Amino acid sequence: MPNPLSKMVNPRYPATAVGFEKGTATMVQLQRGRGGMSSLRSAATVVLPESLIRPSFDEPNISDPAELTAALSDLATSAGLLQQKRWSVALPDATSRSLIVTLESAPASRAELEEVLTWKMERGFGTALDELSISRERLPLDPQGRDRYMVVATRTTILGEYERALHSLGWRPGLIVPRHIGEGQWLTLNGSRGDGLLLSSSEHGFTAVVFRGKQPIIVRTVNCDSEECEDELYRLLLFYRDRRGGEVEATGQLARVLVVGDLLRKDRACEIVSETLGTDLRPLNAHDLGLQLMTRELSFDAVAAPAGLATLSWQ
Repeated sequence: MPNPLSKMVNPRYPATAVGFEKGTATMVQLQRGRGGMSSLRSAATVVLPESLIRPSFDEPNISDPAELTAALSDLATSAGLLQQKRWSVALPDATSRSLIVTLESAPASRAELEEVLTWKMERGFGTALDELSISRERLPLDPQGRDRYMVVATRTTILGEYERALHSLGWRPGLIVPRHIGEGQWLTLNGSRGDGLLLSSSEHGFTAVVFRGKQPIIVRTVNCDSEECEDELYRLLLFYRDRRGGEVEATGQLARVLVVGDLLRKDRACEIVSETLGTDLRPLNAHDLGLQLMTRELSFDAVAAPAGLATLSWQ
């Protein structure tokens, strides 16, 4: 699994990307416009049978590979992208687990670093590391001067399910990452000041990522029912306020909120941010983020993850 963060420097990624979620698949081809804007050169989405993709970290995801391959072929044909060979891929968040690992003390050697990271990852992921495809990226030091790493893991067997579906069409998947990493790219563009909060929801809960510049400083996946989402968001924001307070005062408070998915209402999420942090924000839309949608029939939520990965073609 390619490293989702380190290769953002001088990348050579395609402007075409595909995103998977339970019940849908979406393809985009992005083009860069003037004034920092981008637009969808081609895009299409298809409704899939609910049982065809069952996002999971532990269990097989694709119930009928041949049916998914046929659906992808039809989707690419409708988008005019069937002849494209190179793709970035956004997987459902439930297929992967993301951690920010902090080292309490500086390791004395490379071997000690690997030993500590292995121990922390095994605890964080809850499974043997030899079953996982793991990416990691060193982050800037935390306010106490401690080393930090962003780590993303997907079971090798599950990653292979999606790769085989794409390979069967003659496509070459390059960057394959969980959905929130694609969506989070929109908060790292254009050098925006202040922290940015991504809230990416699915049927089983939400993933929250706080970005400072291009770097994530908090990553939290919360499994909850819809009626529990607001309480869980309050808890997350209190953690951000209380544990990061001194750092926030030095660099600026939360300045942007991007809400993707249906489990959290966009306006209500910003109300909770205001109540907790005292910051009056509204949810960002496609135009705020520099994306021109070619049709009202295609929502930003549908294209956010693959289109975010496609922006890496010119970053």
